[in-house]
Amino acid sequence: MLERRWLEMTWRDGLFCHWPIDPAVVSETLPDRLSVAAHEGDAYLSVVAFVMDDIRPRGAPVGLSFPELNLRTYVEGPDGPGIYFYNLDADDRIGVAVARRLFALPYYRAEMDVSRPPTADRPGGAGDPIRFTSRRSHPGVPHARFDATYEPTGEAFAAEPGSLDAFLAENYRFYAAGNRLYRGEIAHEPWTLREATADIRANTLFEASGFERPDGDPIVRYAEPVEVGADRIRSA
Repeated sequence: MLERRWLEMTWRDGLFCHWPIDPAVVSETLPDRLSVAAHEGDAYLSVVAFVMDDIRPRGAPVGLSFPELNLRTYVEGPDGPGIYFYNLDADDRIGVAVARRLFALPYYRAEMDVSRPPTADRPGGAGDPIRFTSRRSHPGVPHARFDATYEPTGEAFAAEPGSLDAFLAENYRFYAAGNRLYRGEIAHEPWTLREATADIRANTLFEASGFERPDGDPIVRYAEPVEVGADRIRSA
């Protein structure tokens, strides 16, 4: 973990959906000083959904919790490799306002629900499929919807160094472009991942960020809960 953690939180119910894409398509969307990071010739666009639980400044006894949904890609930057976010939709009015005003992050308000709906043969409790829905409600920005049900199907594993799973999941730096380029650092234990299935009924995040919908099915992973520390965002 970071030596001086500004924020502490737990991430849970994580869904990773990764689509390969031509690096040239991604390159056109990046700000100055960032370039595309590719794995075996492919760039990737990833939709990531999860719940940010018990978010609190270091030492605070009680924190906030809300779902988040983001579209991201993978880049090389002045401080090393990292993630570049096209959006971070969140169901928290105050958190979105603070992140937009102070940190230049592309946060947008959205109405979200994360649940484990019961079925005829399942009670709808822990370990059952997760339904994640989001409808962007932020004024003055493109509309975006997401509706998916997902569940793990494979054994738990840690990504091997140098593997595609490591390239897509083991990222501890992000960049954001406002009036200048910013970067943030996070820290946590390596992800515990599982192969997963996802029934994606709606997903307009690509169109909302100016991309055509990628061809083919995504690589889908479920992420076990992890405790996260985050540093303050700084100029890159």
